[in-house]
Amino acid sequence: MPLQTPPLRGLHDERGAKFTEFGGWDMPVEFDSIQTEHAAVREDVGIFDVSHMGQLHVTGPDATELMQRLTSNDVTRLAVGDSQYAVITDEDGIIIDDTVVYRLPDEDGEATYLFVPNAGTDEATHERWLSYRNEWDLEATVDNRTDEYAMFAIQGPNAPELVERVTDESVADLERFEARDATIDGVECWTARTGYTGEDGFELIVPSNAAEEIWTAFDCQPCGLGARDTLRIEAGLLLAGQEFDHETDPRTPYEAGIGFTVALETEFVGRDALAEIDETGVDERLVGFQLIDRGVPRHGYDITSTESRVIGTVTSGTMSPTLEQAIGLGYVPVEYAEPGTTLQVVVRGQSKKARVETTPFIDTV
Repeated sequence: MPLQTPPLRGLHDERGAKFTEFGGWDMPVEFDSIQTEHAAVREDVGIFDVSHMGQLHVTGPDATELMQRLTSNDVTRLAVGDSQYAVITDEDGIIIDDTVVYRLPDEDGEATYLFVPNAGTDEATHERWLSYRNEWDLEATVDNRTDEYAMFAIQGPNAPELVERVTDESVADLERFEARDATIDGVECWTARTGYTGEDGFELIVPSNAAEEIWTAFDCQPCGLGARDTLRIEAGLLLAGQEFDHETDPRTPYEAGIGFTVALETEFVGRDALAEIDETGVDERLVGFQLIDRGVPRHGYDITSTESRVIGTVTSGTMSPTLEQAIGLGYVPVEYAEPGTTLQVVVRGQSKKARVETTPFIDTV
């Protein structure tokens, strides 16, 4: 099956971007260098094309109930313009995906939502919503609009100033996880103060046929998925397929450190299983760690005790451009999860001393 391409694939190619397959998409991994792009976001501002993310639109009389019963957070808390981080779980409370849910302006007097599943999961998620809607006999329209939109992330300490200059309407008063429509060059864009880098910034959902004019309106460093990964690891943020995978590494929100997304007072698929886990606790937890010895941890490397007994696996790792230290994330038994605990990571057959650290590894907004 051919890879899906973002609307600006050709423009990125002309700019000299290098590409990689991610979630079934052909996406820019870097434009100049990961170091250059990472530094731009930490110190100034950069723009990412994240059009590989899904876009599912839900409206109708029972839209709120459908969203409430299929995502873990409390959708009823959302006023128009609010958003929330949530997970989608199976009946056993295992994470299928994580997502951001936006409450859009009402359509025909009905609550309307847009939520963003991860790359390559939009079709399966769409089918899941339709299946449960029909099973529960709910009245809601569920549309997969991934092909209709591009999505850009403008991130960094100077991102608010740049976005404020470009949009016709002021967005400076938006708080974290708030959003509104804003116009750029006559094009209406859903503009949210959200991101995946640990820095301040905005994510814009724009019509795909206007993607180029919106992208070129932002005069800043273009950034690829490589820098996005180093930035999000420094911020201690999860990546689907690495910190959790429904098939190969099943995890609950409590194991993954995102129990705050679980509203047990609501009824959703997986709620009862998670209520039981909330009572009994978990055996393993996701932790951050820093290598003390020289080396770089990578996904799949063993984590061991100081006695060289395998106790876990690295889910993500990198040489932090900001800290100039090797850092990573991984699951370990709860008795090894306390910050300051000494561990080992097996790097290319050699045990490297590591220390459990509090995440995020850097100061974040």
